[in-house]
Amino acid sequence: MSQGGYEAISHELFRNLKAQRLLLEYDDERSGSFEALKDVPDDKFVVLGLVTTKSAELESSEWLAQRIDEASRYVAKDRLGLSPQCGFASSVMGNRIAIEDQKRKLALVVETAAAHWNE
Repeated sequence: MSQGGYEAISHELFRNLKAQRLLLEYDDERSGSFEALKDVPDDKFVVLGLVTTKSAELESSEWLAQRIDEASRYVAKDRLGLSPQCGFASSVMGNRIAIEDQKRKLALVVETAAAHWNE
C-alpha cells in the first residue's frame, strides 16, 4: 500500500508509539535499510518481517541469518524476532500463495529462529 524506508517516520513514531512490539516489514527493498532501527527505544521489541508472503519462493536460512545480524547492529539481538512480513493476505484479496508454500515459510521462520537465537 505504501513504499519507502522507515527513516522518514522512525524518530517520531518509534519513540512515541505506545506499543511493546514493532512488527516491521523488511521483505524487499521498498522497506529501506535497517538504519531506522536506531530510533527504537530500549523498551521495545522489534519483529523483523523478513519472509515474504507475496510469492512462494523460499528465502534461504543463510540470507535470513545475515539480515538478522544486520538488524542487530541497531537493536540488540535479544530484542529482535522473526516473522513473515504481513500474514498471508496483504490486502482483502489475499496473496496467491498455496497452503503448502505458506507452511514451508512458517517452518523456515521456526527453524531459523531456533538456530539463530539458540546459538
